[in-house]
Amino acid sequence: MHQIKKLLQFFVLICSIISCSSTKEVVYFQDSKDFETIITENRFEPKFKVDDVISIYVTTLNSEASAPFNLNIGVSDNGQSESLDYIVDKNGDIEFPVIGKVNVLGLSPDELKDNLKDRLSSYLKDPIINVRLRNFTVTVLGEVRSPGTYPIIGEQVTILEALGLAGDLTIKGKRKNVMVIRDFDGVKVYNRLDLTSKDVMNSPAYYLTQNDVVYVEPNKSAAVASSLDNRTTIALSLLSLIVTTTLILTRN
Repeated sequence: MHQIKKLLQFFVLICSIISCSSTKEVVYFQDSKDFETIITENRFEPKFKVDDVISIYVTTLNSEASAPFNLNIGVSDNGQSESLDYIVDKNGDIEFPVIGKVNVLGLSPDELKDNLKDRLSSYLKDPIINVRLRNFTVTVLGEVRSPGTYPIIGEQVTILEALGLAGDLTIKGKRKNVMVIRDFDGVKVYNRLDLTSKDVMNSPAYYLTQNDVVYVEPNKSAAVASSLDNRTTIALSLLSLIVTTTLILTRN
């Protein structure tokens, strides 16, 4: 009976050690303090890339005057006109009505608005231009609960919001080394983020851009889990056999 007690105490000790070490691996923002205020200079503006889909709509007080500058494809069932979107070609250009090619590569929506206002000033009086990025999606892969590609409503999303869309990391996800893969004009940039530190908010990859890929790699416990599964089952079976055998011998 004394041997069984020792075995159980040892088993509890091992579980306790594993629990303590794993807690340090899964808690976000461990270095943050109560009521701490962080002022960050990290700012984000979406920039247009090749193959982006852009919606541009021009209006003025004179609807007839602004009509030639909108690509309408017809009228929907509810009576509203439907506009055609623009696709950024490999040179970073879109073909805009009347004024021709406009290079949008690397421009923000606000910069494109200003550019178009200047070029339309000789045609229209006080035009109102609405510019919207239509293909803002992010892909989240790896050790998350619901991996997939998610459409983003609006013009910005943080790494935390994207992971939230994917159901957050699983317990096996490595929070100290989350990778963000970003492509701009054929150049891929890899950023690694540590979600256990508040400094992640100052990372240039804290705000995601369209078509970013977020990959959460498995932690050590997940990486060895498959190889340990069988051995763990065998070890538990042996422990059970030892306990049972010891009880039988003790009773006899």
